[in-house]
Amino acid sequence: MLAIVGGALAALCLGGATIGYVLYDRATAPDRSAPDVVVDNYLRAFLVDRDDTLAGQYTCASGIELGPLSDLRSDLAAREKRFNTTFQVSWGALRVDKHGKNADVAVELVISTVVGSLAQTERQPWQFTTRQDDGWGVCTARRAT
Repeated sequence: MLAIVGGALAALCLGGATIGYVLYDRATAPDRSAPDVVVDNYLRAFLVDRDDTLAGQYTCASGIELGPLSDLRSDLAAREKRFNTTFQVSWGALRVDKHGKNADVAVELVISTVVGSLAQTERQPWQFTTRQDDGWGVCTARRAT
């Protein structure tokens, strides 16, 4: 009788641990469920939080060309230092043009700051290419014309 109860408790504990692991994994895994979601998460990690490690979780495994966005972030950081200010980057709706396992995502970045008592805002259209490989990932970024 003791062996049966012990076996049942061990099975319950093992099942609980497995469920706990699955729930934890789902809660902490990056959301790569759709092209617009992955671009939004990438922009937040890269431009708002400025966290390269987190941003890397939203990129493609290969064929990455994100230099223009990296140049933008470097330029903003240099201007922040030079003018002793902070730039805020935000964006509105993301427009998705999906074609198979690829999708283009268009978005307008809004870059704002206050220098002295003067508020400045610049709007820049950007185009991102995403690909679905075990979840969506950002592959390229370029400023649109």
